[in-house]
Amino acid sequence: MNPNSSPYRPIQALPDNLISQIAAGEVVERPSAVVKEVLENALDAGASSITIRLEEGGVKRIAISDNGRGIPQEQLPLAVARHATSKIASLTELENVATLGFRGEALASIASVSLLTLTTRTADAPHAWQIENGKVSPASGAPGTTVDVQDLYYNTPARRKFLKSEQTEFGHCAEVVRRIALARPDVSFSLTHNGKAVDHWNVSAIDKRSAQILGDAFSSARLPLDESAGPLRLHGFVGLPTASKARADAQFFYVNGRFVRDKLLTHAVRAAYQDVLHGDRYPSYVLALDLDPALVDVNVHPSKIEVRFRDSRAVHQFVFHAVSRALALTSATAFGTVPAPATAASASSVLAGKAIPWIAGEQTTFAAQFATPSPYTNAGNSTPNAYDQWGRNQTGSGNGVAQNLQSYGAMFSDSSRAENAVPTQALPEDEHPLGFALAQLHGVYVLAQNSKGLVLVDMHAAHERILYEQLKNALDENAMPVQPMLIPVTFYADAIEVGTVEEHQDTLKALGFDMAAISPTTLAVRAVPALLKNADAQSLARDVLREVREFGGSRVLIDRRNELLGTLACHTAVRANRSLTVPEMNALLRQMEQTERADQCNHGRPTWVQLGLNDLDKMFLRGQ
Repeated sequence: MNPNSSPYRPIQALPDNLISQIAAGEVVERPSAVVKEVLENALDAGASSITIRLEEGGVKRIAISDNGRGIPQEQLPLAVARHATSKIASLTELENVATLGFRGEALASIASVSLLTLTTRTADAPHAWQIENGKVSPASGAPGTTVDVQDLYYNTPARRKFLKSEQTEFGHCAEVVRRIALARPDVSFSLTHNGKAVDHWNVSAIDKRSAQILGDAFSSARLPLDESAGPLRLHGFVGLPTASKARADAQFFYVNGRFVRDKLLTHAVRAAYQDVLHGDRYPSYVLALDLDPALVDVNVHPSKIEVRFRDSRAVHQFVFHAVSRALALTSATAFGTVPAPATAASASSVLAGKAIPWIAGEQTTFAAQFATPSPYTNAGNSTPNAYDQWGRNQTGSGNGVAQNLQSYGAMFSDSSRAENAVPTQALPEDEHPLGFALAQLHGVYVLAQNSKGLVLVDMHAAHERILYEQLKNALDENAMPVQPMLIPVTFYADAIEVGTVEEHQDTLKALGFDMAAISPTTLAVRAVPALLKNADAQSLARDVLREVREFGGSRVLIDRRNELLGTLACHTAVRANRSLTVPEMNALLRQMEQTERADQCNHGRPTWVQLGLNDLDKMFLRGQ
């Protein structure tokens, strides 16, 4: 007899209790799933205050009380029945879900694997009612609902064996509470564990709530974001690279108020950070995407943690460009240790060279390269790489970082609602934001003074970002300026390098290089990008050939473009220990004010910091 075979059994209907326990396996994975389902029901009931009490990580007891509208006595039996809900009644309503819970199985599934007591009272009821083991009886209690779940998995001991330690299970429950509290700052939350208060958040604005939950490191390094296009609105906060973390545990994305883990949205945000955050660091953010419920399907996962968009490409592009704009328009336009974004209008005028006049007669040889905006530099049309959910490159859409938001309205039927709502701070009219140079420190830092105090600039990192953005924009416009060599630079090359030059002439020309093989072992560099004319031509050529040889011409221009341009920019950026004159330092400051993403170098480190007069006074105990 085959040991893998099973005896024949006729098809038969499963008992109701077994059906409920199977459903519970999908909905109630662990105690935190119970917390999530009950909290969502409380919010759907209009609660403005919620208390969560846990014992032994939620395994022994989960008691959640709210001040919502409550459940009428006659509806209590249905409240714990399978597939019974007040939130949808037709297929049309299912396709336009506007509530957090709607499947009608949460309480029934929880009751099938625990000892559930539900106590509730409506505003017009003389007293509360309670249902336990299917029996409804009078009870005492304030208006609202209390769901008391005890001895989770008491009747399915195999499930309890898969639970982790008490502290681990509590950590998962606390994380669920944090996620929901971030989405609803208009609701107060209290969390206790084993009788000890853990967290309490009063009703507050989203900026205060996010600072309380994510901490000072995020609140002191975040940028507000609020943009709309057609039926889409994205709002919340994105962290500067200085708020990045080694783990992706500070990333909160909500779709119509529901916390989700969506690969499409995560990729869109990650792609927006590609120019300011490299390596194994993860950005921090709290973002909420609001859209017509008919444009998103939230019924694709039992725990509703995943969603599916009707037009995923449009959503990806909108999120990508909205976050890119928030990060790009932070170019040294405000005071404080964390620069804030400039208005779209002021940024446009700065990028056009109108808001920052040059000081006549103060330019020197080094400063001349900054003296006027390059005709090939158009930061308003910069278009970082972005990919849709299938990984196809979307840069051909032509929607750049500073593109007017009305352009995205065309992706949707109601484009008239597109509006530019970037949270902004205007440029000071009476002086330059980064002030004027005073001196150079150890050949590394530029010291400058503005009305707020002292500005310190890492000159190499700042210049590297400036060159990088100029190279990017020139390549985007297929207008890389070329500097012919008066005398070609020749160097020894192996057979692979020679072959790479012969096979990839088009790629090399697109990057601004003119190379040719003059012998089987010798290459000549006849032209380089004009922006890199002061760099060592041989080193530039070898770096480019190495990238093209390893990744191929097409990948270098698409997937590896930013990495290559960053390497090239580093070759030409002003080096440490180089002495600069005051006019040269001022020219660097002015160019920083004109450059997108100038607050961070290509690796995400800050290029400048502000020390206010109050900070300096504290150092010297002035006024104490």
